[in-house]
Amino acid sequence: MKNQDFIDREKLVIAHTYDPLHVVLTRGQGCWLWDVEGNKYLDMMGAYSAVSFGHCNERLVDVLTKQAQTLTLTSRAFYSDRLAPFVEKLCAMTGFDMAIIMNTGAEAVETAVKVSRRWGYEVKGIPSNQAEIIVAEHNFHGRTTTIISFSTEAEYQRDFGPLTPGFKAVPFGDARALEEAITPNTCAFLVETIQGETGIVPPPPGWLKEVRRICTENNVLLILDEIQSGLGRTGKLFAYQHEDIVPDGVMIAKALGGGLVPISAFLGRREMLSLMGTGSHGSTFGGNPLASTVALEALNMLEEGLIENATTLGAYMKERLLAINSPLIKEVRGQGLLYGIDFRQGAVTGREVAEKLLSLGVLTKDTHKTVVRFAPALTITKDELDFGLDVIEKAIHELEFYPACGIK
Repeated sequence: MKNQDFIDREKLVIAHTYDPLHVVLTRGQGCWLWDVEGNKYLDMMGAYSAVSFGHCNERLVDVLTKQAQTLTLTSRAFYSDRLAPFVEKLCAMTGFDMAIIMNTGAEAVETAVKVSRRWGYEVKGIPSNQAEIIVAEHNFHGRTTTIISFSTEAEYQRDFGPLTPGFKAVPFGDARALEEAITPNTCAFLVETIQGETGIVPPPPGWLKEVRRICTENNVLLILDEIQSGLGRTGKLFAYQHEDIVPDGVMIAKALGGGLVPISAFLGRREMLSLMGTGSHGSTFGGNPLASTVALEALNMLEEGLIENATTLGAYMKERLLAINSPLIKEVRGQGLLYGIDFRQGAVTGREVAEKLLSLGVLTKDTHKTVVRFAPALTITKDELDFGLDVIEKAIHELEFYPACGIK
């Protein structure tokens, strides 16, 4: 069957909440993907950082298979012998005291909201139902009703009201605006360390340190979303470590499941998480033996040079992307193996760039109309990265003569 055959079938039975590129993938290995017509592509998308270990990683598939033949799910009505070893390793690596394990990034964010509010009431003494959480403008933390309530993108909220109250937004990277927004009822500042969906936007240097100071002085929790940027993606275990700070809590997901299973975590200080008693939160699948086993092996693999690979090849990727001399490019942004190219509005769209890359054998996706992002697996080799970067440069130069660009 052809790509279009599957696309036509899907459109009839799947709600159109996504606008995928017109390729139907059937197999993956390492950094490579194949479609149903046999075409081969380099994956420079990495499932939004979820496939940091490459597709169908042999070690991860092996532990998944063995655990799947032993025990997969019990619910949290009982203990299992897989959850504690995983969370012990997670806490030891990250330096946090405790964790709540869920399944998706959005669930981790929802967990952080609940924990922050409970801390605000029971520790800080905020009057009942008056807690405020400050967020950043142009944030993206997920698509649940509560999370879209503190988005500043109108389309994420349209026709989904009434929205959840208790949030206010300040400009990303503006420490003074944060300080001015804090009130006695502020329990937390919840923010992405690098804004991902907005177009791979890092904050100004020194901003996180200033934010840490402001939150400490005002008795406000600093809660960081490292769902896309964490677990080695930027050349550190967490992106906030580039600023040498420690937040009060952090959300992780995506890469934690090794590209095989959904699993997420909210990590924090014991003072916060010990407030969450029986019945305050939960998930039937959260911390299941199968996901815990895969996540533990993923953490072990991170300690075997993958973070260093993100540092070394990330610096090389930055050098190559910045060297592309094209009037189409407005800005190159990112860190480690997480970069975005922002194209000049009106010259070419991010979708057009992504479609051009697809035709040349590289897969990635656009965001916010003008940005194309790149987050290859941390296991990528220099030769594979060179192939991708060569295609990116070729595609951009060929698009300079695209009729809509207006470039002669």
